[in-house]
Amino acid sequence: MANHPRLSSTAIISHQYRAPATHPIDLIIIKERTRGDNFTVTDINNNVIFTVKSPLVTIVTPRQHRFLYDANRNSILHLRRSLLAADDKWKAYRGESEEPNDLVFTRERSSLMQLRTKLNVFLANNSAQVCDFTVKASLSQLTWKVYLGNSDNLVAQIEKQRGTMFSREKYMVSVAPNMDYAFIVALVVTFD
Repeated sequence: MANHPRLSSTAIISHQYRAPATHPIDLIIIKERTRGDNFTVTDINNNVIFTVKSPLVTIVTPRQHRFLYDANRNSILHLRRSLLAADDKWKAYRGESEEPNDLVFTRERSSLMQLRTKLNVFLANNSAQVCDFTVKASLSQLTWKVYLGNSDNLVAQIEKQRGTMFSREKYMVSVAPNMDYAFIVALVVTFD
């Protein structure tokens, strides 16, 4: 994966979640077998790095919510999507907020009519309306690649492993050096 100068000075969620400058970081995101969409994120040594919790969607709140927590259960991000909209747009806010000034990024489909899924990601401070990151899925929807803007500078690779009766669905994630891995995890848990 290519290192890009813009990444070395940018922490999307926080500097503490930036992968080391010397090597990529590998993570495993496991979808739990519970009600709702809950995930556990571990490193390759099986240490819990993050958890993602999703309350059940109700008629009163026709929105899907996912909350990203660190290993100490501190709230990092609130991911929110309206179930009434057809655009598959997710918004990420700091902590558990939904306030516009706490917006971190927006993730949306580049087009509703797609043979292959392509997602555009806009950081909150983006006024140019040119995406900051692009996510492209394979035809099988089992692999994704995250690129810086519309370039071919790869910042993360994700491979989905389907679950069976005896194993849970999981994502194998490799994050480029200097890239914010909490941001990549937040993107992955919005793929379903």
